[in-house]
Amino acid sequence: MNQRNTALTIGGVTVEPGERRSIDLEVGRLYTHSPTTMPVQVLCGRKAGPVLFVSAAIHGDELNGVEIIRRLLKVPQLKRLKGTLIAVPIVNLHGFINLSRYFPDRRDLNRSFPGSESGSLAARVANLFMTEIVSQATHGIDLHTGAINRGNLPQIRANLDDEETLRLGKAFGTPVILNSALRDGSLRMAAMDHDIPILLYEAGEALRFDEFAIRGGVEGVIRVMRELSMLPRTRRKPPPAPVVARSSSWVRAPQSGLFRAWVQLGDRVAKDETVLGVVSDPFGEAEREIVAPFSGIVIGRLNLPLVNEGDAIYHIARFYRTDIAHERVGDYTESLESDDFPYGEQT
Repeated sequence: MNQRNTALTIGGVTVEPGERRSIDLEVGRLYTHSPTTMPVQVLCGRKAGPVLFVSAAIHGDELNGVEIIRRLLKVPQLKRLKGTLIAVPIVNLHGFINLSRYFPDRRDLNRSFPGSESGSLAARVANLFMTEIVSQATHGIDLHTGAINRGNLPQIRANLDDEETLRLGKAFGTPVILNSALRDGSLRMAAMDHDIPILLYEAGEALRFDEFAIRGGVEGVIRVMRELSMLPRTRRKPPPAPVVARSSSWVRAPQSGLFRAWVQLGDRVAKDETVLGVVSDPFGEAEREIVAPFSGIVIGRLNLPLVNEGDAIYHIARFYRTDIAHERVGDYTESLESDDFPYGEQT
């Protein structure tokens, strides 16, 4: 139980038990010959325990995770860490610099894993991340947001068929968990091939800080670390058990035009009863109401009022008990907006 931790080496830099070090993991050079690096901070506890990596900005325009990791690294309880925390706030540096989801050649890093030493730039970065970070970890949390102009309710997406992943997904504490299929080329699939349980946290919108989503992310990572016994338990009341969605689907625009949204993230909708919004032409002569095609909770929404026919507008998750899911969302919102929330903006 109290065995001494072991040292961890990343990028040729060894971090000994009890040390905390920042490492610039060399990625390559720009065409200007300027070097590029992946920033990594390693906290190696004195006592043995799991090795958890927390990563953000795999999509370079998804910024909430960068702030989540910044706040996480300021949490005083980390002085009592068991095991090792590897924090990687900006995985896709090229996309981050260019405010883009993608690499310069428009490749998606999260479709490039496990990568290769001799492939595209994205494949090389994926290979570096797998070799230096993922292969040394026992668990992982990957932080994401919705795409540009799309907001997500805080949610965990994971392979819930794996018992350890399900346990950690429930510990994270979001009101909603989705059993999300593994996709070829994704970090989650590559990590699972190494038997590393990994959670994907989705919340907020690209290129925006969302205080609600950030608070939920910091709190969730801390809860997972406590579940793994990396941090001491707390006397704070745990959140109600999250609800696992049966499935989810996008509702699409029936015509092109101006979109007026009438329901918000976290709202409960009823099949054939709830009007989600209206799409109209600029004169208001041709208007189409968008009615919920099934009952559920809104977990994703388009924030842009300009739509083309077929554009995804609302992401709705289905549950066996929609009323319980809606209650969980309310409880979660209340806890994150509390005045005594410990990981708020002032940190």
